[in-house]
Amino acid sequence: MRVVVDGRTVEVPHGASVLDAARAAGAPVPTLCHDDRLSPAGQCRVCLVRVDGRIAAACVTAAADGQHVKTGDPDVAAMARLALELTVERLPATALELPTELAACCTELGVGADRFAAAGRGLGRDDSHPYVHLDRDLCIACGRCVRMCDDVQGAFALTLAGRGADTVVAPGAGSWAQSACVSCGGCVDTCPTGAITQAGRPPGTATAAVDTTCGYCGVGCALTVHTADGAVSEITPDRRGPVNRGHACVKGRFAYGFTTSPDRLTTPLVRRGDRLEPAGWEEALAVVADRLGGIVASSGPDAVAAICSARATNEENYLMQKLMRTVVGTNNVDNCSRICHAPSAAGLSAAFGLSGGTNPADDIEASDCLLIAGANPTEAHPVIGARILQQALSSAKLVVIDPRRTALAKIADVHLAGTPGSNVAVFNGLARIMLERGWIDEQFLAQRADGLDELREQLAWFTPEQVAEISGVTPQALLDAARLYGTAGFPSIIYGLGVTEHAHGTDGVRALVNLAILRGAVGTGRGGGVNPLRGQNNVQGASDMGALPDLLPGYQPVADPQARGRCEQIWGCPLPQRPGLRIPQMFDAALDGRVRALYVFGENIAQTDPDSGHVRAALDACEFVICQEIFLTDTAQAADVVLPGASFLEKDGTFVNFDRRFQRVRPALRPPGLARTDFEIINAVAVALGTDLGCPTPSQALDECARVAPLYAGISHIRLDRDGPLHWPCRSPDEPGEARLHQESFATPNGRAQLAARPWLPPGEQTDARYPFVLITGRRLVHYNAGTMTRRTLNLRLSPRETLDIHPADALALGLRDGDLVEIESRRGTVAAPARITGDVSAGQVFLAFHFPEVAANLLTSAAVDEVTSCPEYKVTAVRLRRC
Repeated sequence: MRVVVDGRTVEVPHGASVLDAARAAGAPVPTLCHDDRLSPAGQCRVCLVRVDGRIAAACVTAAADGQHVKTGDPDVAAMARLALELTVERLPATALELPTELAACCTELGVGADRFAAAGRGLGRDDSHPYVHLDRDLCIACGRCVRMCDDVQGAFALTLAGRGADTVVAPGAGSWAQSACVSCGGCVDTCPTGAITQAGRPPGTATAAVDTTCGYCGVGCALTVHTADGAVSEITPDRRGPVNRGHACVKGRFAYGFTTSPDRLTTPLVRRGDRLEPAGWEEALAVVADRLGGIVASSGPDAVAAICSARATNEENYLMQKLMRTVVGTNNVDNCSRICHAPSAAGLSAAFGLSGGTNPADDIEASDCLLIAGANPTEAHPVIGARILQQALSSAKLVVIDPRRTALAKIADVHLAGTPGSNVAVFNGLARIMLERGWIDEQFLAQRADGLDELREQLAWFTPEQVAEISGVTPQALLDAARLYGTAGFPSIIYGLGVTEHAHGTDGVRALVNLAILRGAVGTGRGGGVNPLRGQNNVQGASDMGALPDLLPGYQPVADPQARGRCEQIWGCPLPQRPGLRIPQMFDAALDGRVRALYVFGENIAQTDPDSGHVRAALDACEFVICQEIFLTDTAQAADVVLPGASFLEKDGTFVNFDRRFQRVRPALRPPGLARTDFEIINAVAVALGTDLGCPTPSQALDECARVAPLYAGISHIRLDRDGPLHWPCRSPDEPGEARLHQESFATPNGRAQLAARPWLPPGEQTDARYPFVLITGRRLVHYNAGTMTRRTLNLRLSPRETLDIHPADALALGLRDGDLVEIESRRGTVAAPARITGDVSAGQVFLAFHFPEVAANLLTSAAVDEVTSCPEYKVTAVRLRRC
């Protein structure tokens, strides 16, 4: 559409507002109640303009072809000024001293301090929350914060309360700290007056700003880090971010205090006797070179193993796997995807040919049915959880498959609360019903898929009654879920660790993927495909970079002579041909003497890996342990050399998020003391071992990776800085990257999707009379993984300790009340935690997170692993409970 603004003709898309047209023309139209992330409200009336001769609010007036808009007419400006004067007349004049939208609007419309009250209204403050503070005197009741809370986050924690001119925002009936606020910071970001601010951070205190990507979960939120005097002043979500679109969560927005924690590692440590003592870099690297070199010389390169970091950049993981393969000479390199999403890689590769999610995050808003399996995104991936929640509240049907009654399960159209370990049975039951009812795409199956006959034969056993016996899901609920997914026009599957972290996790992924294939909802544009939610910020990228024992960068098998030859030519040395050890195998090999040295990079395996007693025994058994970390974690305390690394706020490089986007990471701070970036450390270790890895900068490392791995041939720092995030595959600098995979064919050998006939098999561990409860482990909203970072921030005030979630009926039977200390014992260990009585778990099941070392949940978890990938079974542990 063409709109004439102040005599200038501009093109705007259909659905644009007059305000959009004015901005396109560069016309200065002030706003106060408007936020581009929210639907326009038209409350403040300061954006008045003349449209085809009539006066209208620009934000709520639709643009039309041939329209004439006039801004800045004196009579219209006078009306806008009057509206603003009425808005501010009871605000304190100090409001003009803050660098806010209100102050800018007053300057633009000529409203001075004489139009404000001499003092405030005496409405008081609310400083109860550790991050968000409210000054009621500065509130103009514009409603932006309420709409942000409702329409973006979906927390519904805020409202407007009071009468007349004293109407202000309120966090429910109590204090802000007692409210349903999830601390996303959206209200802080949108408030135009400074009424809602971040605690201790007055607006405008930053002196520099750097755009980067969040280093917490795998959503990949774009953030702007504001700094002053070498420290973070605040972090704000980048409104240009393709995944978060100007939104963030409590961790990405506020949990950066760890960067200045007094116990940051700032110098290398070397073990002398029983103590880790400070050392210089020269000494620490000499010890590493001497000990590693000696072990390789006496026992061979396979006596050394390395665990890479899903928290580190792509470039650092690329460098580490290259160090192990070219300098040490072993494929004994793995990363934490082994213990979370290895079944995703195996299952998606077998079904589709590539080990990434199939569709971009934006397809959430296009979906008319969302099937969420084994995931709790409102806590573990809050920004994506909010997008799912908003889509479900607005138009889409929602099916949740999860043993727990999560926030999404509470609003779901159908919640299938199958017993832990029953996933394959439930997914197969859904597939059987879809086939029987004809809720499939027969043309797609005939033209683009294999394995239907074998699947039909397997599904004959999975009657709704049989599924109910295994899972506890009623036949009617199973039918209802199958109908919603099977009859949707654009269905999406999003899943998490509740699918993968099982003894038969790969089977679970394959059985879940069957549903999308049967429906023709992948690779066709008729569905949102299948996307796994990644737990850590770069768990996708660490695997992409070849930090795997059997795969080179770009998922090229080490056993493939052509792929190995490409790497050998570029790296300039022969490579080991035999796949190396997986993480669980590394621990077993350490205990039997085959692995003598372990290099742990950015992972606290002593707390996060299953059967922690076994892990700690393996660390003790190793002759030499190197730990590269930012804090002295449990793992670092067991090391012989500790190398102080850098946090994501101090790094240059890239991450890959859950939907396969390469995104830039840029340093906003310098590493503290003598700490170095992990990229610099790995290069230094290589030099100490007598080799130059040939990648002096992160940019050059990614360039080399692009030559090694055809999947990333078109991706570079230069291009990302110029064009923004890129999805892989991106096979040349001229390609835009593939946001939606498999549109023309699948990446399997024959180009067809592969259905999988998988039987249901029982979990690796069973309950019995002695251990009658099932323990499920997972994450909570305000903390992250081992809590290494978040427990060193004010997040600890929001969640100071771990609790055991237990059903009211079980609590009654055990004589427990809220807060009573409970001993939780498995066949491997015992921990204790206060009880939290809740209907969010089913009777016979309990839940613990693993963020707090004092409640070491992984002391309890078993050694059972997925038979295909060795991914541990975190989600099913038999325990017994006793009141302490």
